Amino acid sequence: MRLYDTRTATLSDLVPLVEGEVGIYVCGPTVQSSPHIGHLRSALVYDQWRRWLTYRGYRVTLVRNVTDIDDKILASSSGTEEPWWALAYRYELEFTSVYSQIGILAPTYEPRATASIPQMQQLISELIQRGHAYAPEDGSGDVYFDVASWPGYGELTNQKLGDMAASADADGRGKRDARDFALWKGHKIGEPASASFPSPWGAGRPGWHIECSAMSSRYLGTRFDIHGGGLDLRFPHHENELAQSSAAGHEFANHWVHNGLVNVTGQKMSKSLGNSIFAAEFLAKARPLVVRYYLGAAHYRSTIDYHDGALIEAEAALERIEVFLERARRRLGGTRFENGSVPLIPAEFAEAMDDDLAIPQALAVLHDAIRAGNAALDDEDLGEAAAIQGTVIAMTEVLGINPLAVEWQTADEPAGVALGLLVAKLLDDRNAARTARDFAVADRIRDELVAAGIQIEDTPTGSHWSLDS
Repeated sequence: MRLYDTRTATLSDLVPLVEGEVGIYVCGPTVQSSPHIGHLRSALVYDQWRRWLTYRGYRVTLVRNVTDIDDKILASSSGTEEPWWALAYRYELEFTSVYSQIGILAPTYEPRATASIPQMQQLISELIQRGHAYAPEDGSGDVYFDVASWPGYGELTNQKLGDMAASADADGRGKRDARDFALWKGHKIGEPASASFPSPWGAGRPGWHIECSAMSSRYLGTRFDIHGGGLDLRFPHHENELAQSSAAGHEFANHWVHNGLVNVTGQKMSKSLGNSIFAAEFLAKARPLVVRYYLGAAHYRSTIDYHDGALIEAEAALERIEVFLERARRRLGGTRFENGSVPLIPAEFAEAMDDDLAIPQALAVLHDAIRAGNAALDDEDLGEAAAIQGTVIAMTEVLGINPLAVEWQTADEPAGVALGLLVAKLLDDRNAARTARDFAVADRIRDELVAAGIQIEDTPTGSHWSLDS
């Protein structure tokens, strides 16, 4: 398997540190507000990596953190009666819900930042002892990473220290260099006492960057296989993680993987532009399975540009899968091919997935198979149809988009039940007319159904209907 390592800007072979095992750390959400579609896309990317690595026989440990204490969280709760920790938990539940709705598997571990404060303080102490961090003598309780003390600072994003802007993660009191970033933030007047933890430098809370360094090493060790996250996290967050962990003597991540972002009609999503699409709003536009298909169909490193009609296109693509599988189920039922064949991943699909998770190419293999499967059904080549049915199920299963999977089975909506009863009655009337050789009536019923967008398929096992996509 190969992956694109953003640290080296090259395609690299994935050689796990422990044979047969892969450890992945992914920067999860800062639970300050409701999740948007960018959060869904990022979590989905690493779910796809995890599923494919698991299929390839690896034991995958996926750690995705929750940043549940941060300046933004405190700001969101300020002026309200809701405590910061209650707000953070409420939004955390929202994230968990929307992740689950689109079939994202729960991580192996999902640590909250507030549960790893001792590990963060230990790491900060090590950096101070090594001469890479300092606590100003102004009594503020702050601790900063000394960027000038670490020659490798900037290597992840290929930047020189002299070209970098000042760090904006703290107000700068007591800094030696404006580019130094906060490891520990001393408690300030007006902040809730519950957001403060005792430390050797005074009461306060951790900086954002130190949280992930401490949690990744706690759950995966000081050297692990893959560090992932959104492309927007490369600088300063991941650059700072790499610097502080390396300065503490940790080998840290072997590979860095970053997923692309989501734009809306050509513009980056942002609160200032007012074009953010929240996950709940997005899931109200289409079935969760369609949302998963849409967000997961592009290459993970590419930018997705959402536009009106995008979900309709995804629905149509997904329906081609569903229609074939339903056709195969009906036609193969009652034959010696009813139980299908052994589900096998085609070599071309595997080659695409092994090549930096090239899902667009893998989906092309999937849809080619569906076209071939429909042709086999048309030709009554049931053995070939059964074999293709098995490969389609195998490919969709590993992508998490198998419409036959239990997680996508939901009770029919009342309108769907009513439609089904009406169409079934009309099909019964049509079959009765055909039996009576009243073909004019039978054709009229068929034409009325087709005009209403309902396709009829006459098979040896009876007449079946589907909505015209």
